[in-house]
Amino acid sequence: MAAVGGWLTNLAFPDRGWWPLAYLGVALLLLALRKARMVRAGVTGLVWGLTFFLPHIYWAVHATGSLLPWVALSLAQALYIAGFAAAWTLAREAVWVRDHPLGKIALAAVIWVGVEQIRGSWPFGGFPWGILAFSQTDAPLLRLAPYGGEVLVSAVVVAIAGLMALVWVWGRQRRIAACVGATGAAVVLGLGPWLLPVHTGAEGGTLRVGAVQGNVPQQGAHWLAQARQITTNHASGTQRLVDSVGSAQLDLVLWPESAADIDPRTDADQAALVEAAAQTAGAPLLLGTQRFPTGQDIRYNEMVLWQAGQGASAAYAKQHPVPFGEYVPYRDFFRQITPLVDRVSTDMAAGTGPGLMTIPVNRLEREVDAAVGICFEVAYADLIRQGVLAGGELIIIPTNNASFGYSAESTQQLAMSRFRAVEHGRATIQISTVGVSGVIMPDGAMTQRSGLFTAEELTATLPLRTTLTPAARLGAAPEVIAWVLAAAGVAAGLLSRRTRCTGRVPRLRTPEYLATGRKQPVP
Repeated sequence: MAAVGGWLTNLAFPDRGWWPLAYLGVALLLLALRKARMVRAGVTGLVWGLTFFLPHIYWAVHATGSLLPWVALSLAQALYIAGFAAAWTLAREAVWVRDHPLGKIALAAVIWVGVEQIRGSWPFGGFPWGILAFSQTDAPLLRLAPYGGEVLVSAVVVAIAGLMALVWVWGRQRRIAACVGATGAAVVLGLGPWLLPVHTGAEGGTLRVGAVQGNVPQQGAHWLAQARQITTNHASGTQRLVDSVGSAQLDLVLWPESAADIDPRTDADQAALVEAAAQTAGAPLLLGTQRFPTGQDIRYNEMVLWQAGQGASAAYAKQHPVPFGEYVPYRDFFRQITPLVDRVSTDMAAGTGPGLMTIPVNRLEREVDAAVGICFEVAYADLIRQGVLAGGELIIIPTNNASFGYSAESTQQLAMSRFRAVEHGRATIQISTVGVSGVIMPDGAMTQRSGLFTAEELTATLPLRTTLTPAARLGAAPEVIAWVLAAAGVAAGLLSRRTRCTGRVPRLRTPEYLATGRKQPVP
């Protein structure tokens, strides 16, 4: 049951996107854990985790060219599911939930999101891929995102799964009325959020944006070997973009991460190419490049704002480089396990936040602040939230998916961008070197979407918004509350277990026993 549950849950995510299967997949895990003790529960959770993560992040094979990193990362993430299973098995023995099925479901939801948030933050900054909330971008539950972010949405997914599991158990016991009640509660939880309002109107005017997906000459080639051609591709795409919309019709042109990896701030040929593109666009150009500080064996992944006649005027450096992908922690140690670590020849250093770019917009006669998250940073709620709280009126996600082939990585990332759009009530645009790119409205509706490994241009008029959602205002409070409640539940379960075990051991030696040798019942 656990193995099937993990596999079904993966199908709830892109590319399939069959979101109701997330409820069924988690329900199967909860049913598999129904009578399990801690050790067996941990193994059961591990099985569910492996059958979920192995297909979910298979794109790691494309990125590294090896099975070892894929298996190692999948196993590491599956261990968190094992931890959830063991923790819930212990916590449900607490006196205050032991005989209350709905209490057990609530506890399962709290512990699940608590473990999810730990997985997304530790170690090495965590790996939030596979958070249940990201499977719900086409579901009614997406409308809960502005009120509690991924913590609330994931918790409701688990609650619905728990109710489905109860319907199965009570159905076998022929408890018809209870089944009807649990089914009704699941339906209300699953469909009720459609009634919640989502605001999409412009509050600070609109921004006319063009985005260029230039594509790469060759999949999997070393970045330096084709970096100049990639920049040329994006310059050509900018010309096609202007030809299609007309001159001076855009407020901003976006190039993705790695569109100009040879830094135009230090390379004259690149600078000439970028300057010509900015002149053609007649608008500021936001582009991705890499900066190699002089005399230091590090690099920064940056988005640079380039204005015609002025050059680079501002930059944002990626705050959360990907461990083992963009830098290697404890390189000497991991080199003894695999030489693959040295494929990352120069470690990427972390920039400082918040992720915010200030863009001068002549038409509006003011500057527009945009929250920016480079590539995988879209998966980290705190990074995007910092940019929005700092004044971001829209969200920009530049990314480079060229290393992942025709896998689901790019569409999984696009689902995260959709989630962030609704979570913060901000129009969002994800622009990739190779796709999939998309234009997303504040309610999560995707108005444009590009193909994969194609050269395309997107144009959109995006509403600028300043109102902060409850999720943005709450910040980290939901995850902290989940951690506190989960820890309290596990502690209560441990205490209840120890109390029961202690109560079974002693035999009362009453005066009657001492006189007759017969054991007396324990009160």
